[in-house]
Amino acid sequence: MASPAFQLDIVTPRRVLFSGSVVSFNAPGTVGGFQVLHNHAPLLSLMSVGEMKLLSSGGEVFTFATTGGIVDVRENNAVILAESAERADQIDVARAREALERAQKRLVSPGPETDVERARRAARRAANRIRVATQGSAAP
Repeated sequence: MASPAFQLDIVTPRRVLFSGSVVSFNAPGTVGGFQVLHNHAPLLSLMSVGEMKLLSSGGEVFTFATTGGIVDVRENNAVILAESAERADQIDVARAREALERAQKRLVSPGPETDVERARRAARRAANRIRVATQGSAAP
């Protein structure tokens, strides 16, 4: 018997990144990661920088690096409004490493005009992109 599925849409300011039927998804909540399955209770949650994984109703696992956003779940429909998100297999690791190096340089030798908190956030986002792109994929 197939696992019950529900509709998931992942939307960024630039495009709809995913729209389809899923069995589950995991998201990085601001107070801890969480999983959503069919018939989940209504939920509105903030997401932080981290990894999202979903298991499609066709059995495919998709992994994304996200920089945060909002998750809205109700009546077997879930919408993720992500600040940004990239599929793991589409992340440019070399570009992410360059961004991490730039941010780390700003943090090691901050000038008077350096926004240290912005550099910390940039380093965290770049490190997350590298981690998500280079780790193995496991089902949620």
